[in-house]
Amino acid sequence: MQCVVAVPARLESSRLPNKVMADIGGRPMLQRVLECCRAARRPAAVVLCTDSDRLRRAAEDWGFPVLMTSPACSSGSDRLASVVDQLVALAGASDPAQTVIINVQGDQPFIDPDVIDAMAQEFEQRHPTPEVLTPIYLMGPEKIHNPNVVKTLVAADGRALYFSRSALPHVRGEEPERWHAHAPYWGHVGLYGYRADVLARWGQLPHSPLEHTEKLEQLRLIEAGITLGTFPVDGDFLSVDTEDQLEQARVLARGV
Repeated sequence: MQCVVAVPARLESSRLPNKVMADIGGRPMLQRVLECCRAARRPAAVVLCTDSDRLRRAAEDWGFPVLMTSPACSSGSDRLASVVDQLVALAGASDPAQTVIINVQGDQPFIDPDVIDAMAQEFEQRHPTPEVLTPIYLMGPEKIHNPNVVKTLVAADGRALYFSRSALPHVRGEEPERWHAHAPYWGHVGLYGYRADVLARWGQLPHSPLEHTEKLEQLRLIEAGITLGTFPVDGDFLSVDTEDQLEQARVLARGV
């Protein structure tokens, strides 16, 4: 099983414009993401996928290959799907069904390289080979009701049943600040491992009302009946979507 890390990125973020080039401890956030990915041992390559010439020039200066994509791409997964054949080639593979595309979002400046390697290992160990895998982590009480932190509802067999910005599950008859005492709450790390042949079908998947409502691209897969497997990882994970989270990232960088 061959794998490649692909980082989709654009400048025109709706909530925090130009966030991927925001300075965090003296380096742009996107540079931090790419360098964390390069520290993983298993991927054959780390590549930026973007529609921005500015990001292309920056990534090439940092020593990373770039695939240019259309500005019309509606999500990170859509961006990667548009160049999936080139990603398979960068993985050094010929069979898309035996190739893993690991989608690392460009707003995770402290992504753990060990989680990327764990993703590749999960694909190798599971039979049959999963369609899509994503890591999850046990969430602290302070994050459960934060709509900027994505939660995952997980079945007993490890399948992701749903993703939401709301707390899942709802604990009836209990004050929200006590919900954590009654159920585990799983956070979504924000990485997706796609079998390349599954990713190639992205553009043919039907419109997803849930994706549109929650603004979470993975819900398109669930509505289309594609299984998202999960695996637990240790740690706390930060995606930068707001000014407060950007400041949190800057504080963390000062402590590194």
